Amino acid sequence: MESAKVLLVDDEIGILKLLDITLRKENFIHIDTASSGKDALQRVQEHRYDMILLDIMLPDISGFELCTEIRKHTTAPIIFVSARSTDFDKLMGLGIGGDDYITKPFNPLEIVARIKAILRRQDMYERSQQQQMDTFYDYGCFAYYPDSATLIVNHQPVECTAKELELLHFFCKHPNRIFTTAQLYERVWGNDVFGEEKTVTIHISKLRKKLGDDTRNPKIIVNLRGIGYKFIPANEG
Repeated sequence: MESAKVLLVDDEIGILKLLDITLRKENFIHIDTASSGKDALQRVQEHRYDMILLDIMLPDISGFELCTEIRKHTTAPIIFVSARSTDFDKLMGLGIGGDDYITKPFNPLEIVARIKAILRRQDMYERSQQQQMDTFYDYGCFAYYPDSATLIVNHQPVECTAKELELLHFFCKHPNRIFTTAQLYERVWGNDVFGEEKTVTIHISKLRKKLGDDTRNPKIIVNLRGIGYKFIPANEG
């Protein structure tokens, strides 16, 4: 985890310094910073990052727009860190490819906890993929191949973020079982007491659309009101 390369994007130099110092105290030594969208995008094009922390209110471009551009170059986890705290902003950030959302002012240790949780889960996910190179899931209307991180829906490949695929993989490994949003957050995002359950619901909504599931009357990822979510394989529903 200490070898992870992190990009911090914020136009407030004080916040960049605070995060840089805090992360280095936690043994993160490969840290780059950017104070504008242009600088951030150039760094993403030139380097490979394992984690990106992204502010929304940048001087030259919205962090939302920048996230969309970044997603053209990398599937690295993106955590939005912003003073904008409305549900709309959180939904927007998670909807366009963000993996988590933290509002300012924040506790630097919360940032560290979320970064470690996401990196830990990603590492476990990648190890699991290596151990299951020959495993794939074919449910008729869609198929998922963990070894190549490929989702095929109606015979066409569908682009997904790393976190969407990790969530799908978790469901595939646990069909017909009920999980609360809190359990899904813990199992997929990591053991993080600061987690927001809304992150889970947004990712499930995005995953339903990509699987071709009816978002108003889902048949694949079913919401049991007041209980949780259950993945029902399409050829068993």
